[in-house]
Amino acid sequence: MKKLPIGISSLEKLIGENCYYVDKTYFVEKLVNSGSQFFLSRPRRFGKSLLVDTIKQAFLGNRELFKGLYLENNWDWKKKYPVIHIDFGGRNVKDVVLLKKWIMEQLKEHFNFYDVKLEEEEDYGFLFRKLILKLYQEYKNPVVVLVDEYDKPILDNIDDTEKAIEIREVLKDFYSVLKASDQYLKLVFLTGVSRFSKVSIFSGLNQLQDITLSPAFATICGYTQSELETVFVDRLEGVDLEKLRYWYNGYSWLGDKVYNPFDVLLFLNEKIFRPYWFETGTPTFLVKLLKQKKYYLPQVEELEVGEELLSNLDIDYIYPENLLFQAGYLTIKETNQILGRWYYKLTYPNFEVKTSFNNAFLTHLTPPPLKDATELQIIKAIDKNDLEKLKDTLYSFFASIPNDWYRKNDLDSYEGFYASVVYALFTGSGLNTRSEDTTNLEKIDLTVLYQDRAYIIEFKVVEKDSEGKALSQIKEKRYYEKYTDSCREINLIGIEFSREKRNVVYFDYETLKR
Repeated sequence: MKKLPIGISSLEKLIGENCYYVDKTYFVEKLVNSGSQFFLSRPRRFGKSLLVDTIKQAFLGNRELFKGLYLENNWDWKKKYPVIHIDFGGRNVKDVVLLKKWIMEQLKEHFNFYDVKLEEEEDYGFLFRKLILKLYQEYKNPVVVLVDEYDKPILDNIDDTEKAIEIREVLKDFYSVLKASDQYLKLVFLTGVSRFSKVSIFSGLNQLQDITLSPAFATICGYTQSELETVFVDRLEGVDLEKLRYWYNGYSWLGDKVYNPFDVLLFLNEKIFRPYWFETGTPTFLVKLLKQKKYYLPQVEELEVGEELLSNLDIDYIYPENLLFQAGYLTIKETNQILGRWYYKLTYPNFEVKTSFNNAFLTHLTPPPLKDATELQIIKAIDKNDLEKLKDTLYSFFASIPNDWYRKNDLDSYEGFYASVVYALFTGSGLNTRSEDTTNLEKIDLTVLYQDRAYIIEFKVVEKDSEGKALSQIKEKRYYEKYTDSCREINLIGIEFSREKRNVVYFDYETLKR
C-alpha cells in the first residue's frame, strides 16, 4: 500500500516510490511565460514551500525528479540556472540582530554550495548583491531568487509594533537588492502568508506581479475536488466525499475552490475528521485583536470589504478583516464591481475553520472551564428540542462568569459581547449556524439549522430589565418565512441581556409547525 507524504518539504523526497503527488508543475511553465518577478500569498501549510522547491529543482535542471509529470516534456532541460533560495520559515526571529545573522548564514551557505569565494565579511545587503553578481558571472546565466515565508520575521513579532517595524526595515533593505540587480535575474518568486503593501516592504520592486488573486493561478496551491478524487482514488474508498468537502474544502482565490493539503493528507492517513490544520497554530494575536476592537463576531461570517483592505497589510494599520483573510480563516465567497472598484464578500471556508475559530475566540473571551460543558449542554438541548434547557444553560453560563472578570477584560462597553458569545457557543459546538441571515426585509441575528428544524434567534441588549421586544421583532418582521418551505418546525427565540445584571433577563419562544 502506498504511504502518504506527511510533512514533506523536499520535492526529491516526494517523488519517490509509494508517494502521492498532485502535479502542479505546469504552473512553473506558466510563471516563466507570464513574467519575471512574482509574489504569492497563501495561508500556512498550504504547500508554498513545496512549490518553491519545485521551481528550484526545475531551474537547477533536475529532470529525474519530474518523471511522469507535466514539466518533464515541457521544459528546456539543457539550460541550468544558479538558484538563491532564502527561507525564513525555519526559525523564530525575535530581534533584528538575529535576523541579520540568519540572513548572513543563508547567504554564506550559498557561497559554499556554489564554491564561490567569499573574500571578506560584509553587510548582508552587499553580500546578497555580490552573490548575485558572482553567480551570474561564473555560470553565464541569469540568477533565480526564491524567498519562502518572506514575512515570517515580521509576523513573529506582530504583537510588538516597534520591533516589527525594525524587522520590516531590515527586510525592506534586503529585498531592495533585487531591484538593483534586475538585469542579472531570471526569476524572482516570493511567498508568504501576508500581503504587506509594496510601499512598506517592496518599494522599488515595481515589476513585482502579485498573483495572489489571479484567477490563472488560483489553484497553484491546494487540491481541487478533481485532483483529490483522481490522485487519491485508492484511499477514498468508504470515505463520505460530501462530508470531506464540508470539513475541509472551500478556500477560494477567484478560481476553483481548493482543499488545504495538510488536512487532506492527515485525514487520509488517520481517516478521522479532526481540525488538523487549525490545531497546528492558534490565532492568538488575531483573537486578541478582535477582542481589543470589540468586534461583533457574528458579522465575520458575512464580511464585505473593498480591494484595498483585502490587498495590503501594514504594521502601522492592522485591520482584523485583512488578517482573517490572509491567514486563511476567511475566504472569498462573492465578488462585485461597482464604478470600476472591486468588492468582496468573505466567509469561513469550511466547517473546520468555522467551528475551531469560534472555539478559539470563545476561549479568549470567557473563562475557559465554562466553555466545553456549556457547548455540550447546548448540543443536548437542540438535539432534544428542549428550549427550556437551552434557556437554563445560557443563564447558568453567564451567571458563572465572575463580575471581576468583566472589569478585568473591559467588557462593559462591548456592545456585541453577549451576541458574540452566544454565536460562538452555538457555532463552536459544531451546529449549522448562519449569522446575519438575510431575509427579504432585514437580517436575522442568528439562525441554527438542525435536522428538519430551524431556530430563529434575535438578540437585544437592555440596560437593566427586560423590554420584551426580541421575540416581537421576529414575528413583526416575519423572519420565519424564509424557512417555512424547507423546515418542518421553526422555533422563534427572543433573547435579551441586561448590561447591569450581566445575564439573560428575557428568553421567550414560540414554535411554528407545518
